[in-house]
Amino acid sequence: MTGFARIKKDIAEGEIAVTIKSVNHRGLDIHFHVPPELEPIETDLRALVKANLARGHLQIHVAFARPAEVAPAPLNRPLLEAYVRAFQEAARIYGLGGAPDLNSALRIPGMLTAVQPEQLSGAVTAAVLETATAALAALNAAREREGEATVNELQERAAAIKKLVEKMQEIRAGAVPAFQRRLREKLADLLHGAGIDSQRIAQEAALLADRSDISEELVRLTTHSGQLEQMLLHGGEVGKRLDFLLQEMNREANTVLSKTGGLGDLGLTITELALAVKSEIDKIREQALNLE
Repeated sequence: MTGFARIKKDIAEGEIAVTIKSVNHRGLDIHFHVPPELEPIETDLRALVKANLARGHLQIHVAFARPAEVAPAPLNRPLLEAYVRAFQEAARIYGLGGAPDLNSALRIPGMLTAVQPEQLSGAVTAAVLETATAALAALNAAREREGEATVNELQERAAAIKKLVEKMQEIRAGAVPAFQRRLREKLADLLHGAGIDSQRIAQEAALLADRSDISEELVRLTTHSGQLEQMLLHGGEVGKRLDFLLQEMNREANTVLSKTGGLGDLGLTITELALAVKSEIDKIREQALNLE
């Protein structure tokens, strides 16, 4: 489920900012972007995320900015000194000329770091975790708002499926007389006016109706639509259960389509309704992927 949250917190040591972006994912996929001095607490951050979220592809950015008076020169001096020594040693050993380039040195990861990881205070660690907790709460609130809107849309589509099934049931109720009329017309054309046994016509029509009967499929579609509405009503972690139910509904709609081919106008009407049902099911499946 998609969501976004950004929380800032000012402490004596500086400003902490935690930004979380979330998109749908079948599992929990966490990607951290933290400055080097906060890497030691990444494990704690990961545990915190797992305690608050079950699914989603997450991009978590944590920033820690110290005020100028605390760190007037955010330079990793040991790293810079190591760079200069390595440059001079390589020049001496290999007989190369040139001088260390400051611009290149400042691009080295970790060079512009105000504090080393081992110097991180307990107050900063606690503040980062507190800020991350607030950001996760804000993210969940945003996801819940989106979830409510998604559920409302899915409920409307479930109701639409029920109405489409009701229309198919109404059409099916008048199918047998239509089959008898169609069969009589075909036989009259084949026999060129010869006598036609009305009982035989009724038997053939009944067989045709039985082969094309979609009553069971319609009953199951109605039942599944009711189950869908109940799942959405009760909430909870419904994503995977919805996916299975939608597969069953799609299977019933396909069976209806396979049984109504070649039935003239009645069949065409039922086919159009069944295709509309499949369309609603597909739209529900797309949205259901965003639900936990």
